This record gives sequence, C-alpha cells and structure tokens, in this order.
Amino acid sequence: MSPHDPGGLRPPRAVLFDLGGVLIDWNPRHLYRRIFTDAAAMEEFLATICTAEWNEQQDCGRPFAEGVRLLCEAHPHFAPAIRAYDSRWEEMVKGAIADSVLCLEELRARAVPLFALTNWSAEKFPLAAARFPFLRWFEGVLVSGEVGLKKPDPRFFRFAAEQFGLDPAATLFVDDVAANVEAAAALGFCVHRFTDAAALRRALAGCGLLVE
Repeated sequence: MSPHDPGGLRPPRAVLFDLGGVLIDWNPRHLYRRIFTDAAAMEEFLATICTAEWNEQQDCGRPFAEGVRLLCEAHPHFAPAIRAYDSRWEEMVKGAIADSVLCLEELRARAVPLFALTNWSAEKFPLAAARFPFLRWFEGVLVSGEVGLKKPDPRFFRFAAEQFGLDPAATLFVDDVAANVEAAAALGFCVHRFTDAAALRRALAGCGLLVE
C-alpha cells in the first residue's frame, strides 16, 4: 500500500510506528514450534486455546497470571503449554526486523519526529525495551497495556495524537494489520500497511522522508 493522505493537503512530517511485525519479529510460533512436534497441533492450539483474542486481553492490561490461570482451569491438559506463553514469552521474539530498523535509523538521522503506538502487554514490554536499544530512538511510545486501550480502537489513536501533539494529516502511521491501518486512515492519518522493509522504504521516500 502506498502512503494514503486522507486530507490531501501536505506530505507527512512525523512517523507513528507499530512495533510487532514492523520493527520486531514477534510471533508465538517461534516458541511453540519448540513445544509441539506436529505443526497442525500447534496451529490448533493457537487457534482454540492461546488465541489472539486471549492474548489481546493481556495487551489491554490483564495480568498474565490471571489469563494463564483462566486458561489452565478451562484446559488443564494443556497447562504446561499455556504457562509457557508467559514463562517463555521472550522466545516468541525472534529479533529485530533489521531492514526496517535501518529505515528507522535513517529517519532519525534526518531528524524526522518518531513515535510508536503498540499493542503490547505492560508486563512484557520492558523485556523488549531492554533488548532493543532502538526503542529509545522514539520521542514517545504508547503501550496498550499501560493505557488500557488497543488498536484499532479510535480512542487509542486520538490519545496518541493528543499525547504526542501530532496532526494526523501530517503523520504517517505504519502498521502490518489491515484493521489498524483502516482505523488510522478513517481518523485522517496518512497510512502505510507494512508488508516488507523494501516497500516501507519506497513509501517513506514517496513522502519525501527518505531517499531511495
């Protein structure tokens, strides 16, 4: 997707980044491939037990201990695998998406204002912050688990604009999830749906923020 300027008034001058899936390779499969020997069984577990919807409750502020307890009570035979989602969470983070981070570094060198808006557990985000120094390059980071709101809730985007002093029409929002991109566009943000770093670089260059 090319950058979309809903207002059509001016190119963006700041960038609001998603983190997981854009700059950081987080995926529960990185862990559960080590736990399950059968890929189909792993996918069934993630689709029916430790689901994305269940994880989103932690992203909204529910303690992992509570979420794990509820699932273990409902699915006692899977208790060890459920507990691993919490105790071995760091194994879900494969590493940085290097070429995306390179774009971020170049934006920083060009003094482009950089901000982040992420759906992330308040308990787990400090682990990522300690692991990835580039998270300190942002002028501000909003974590859903700390705020009690998550994308694609429009209130989360409005809160970010207010907290960071952003004009949506002059801000490029980058995210890999279609629903989040659509929600931001509806609020007047310029948007780019992330698919890979090469397309991101082209989008940033198209906005005049980077040179291809």
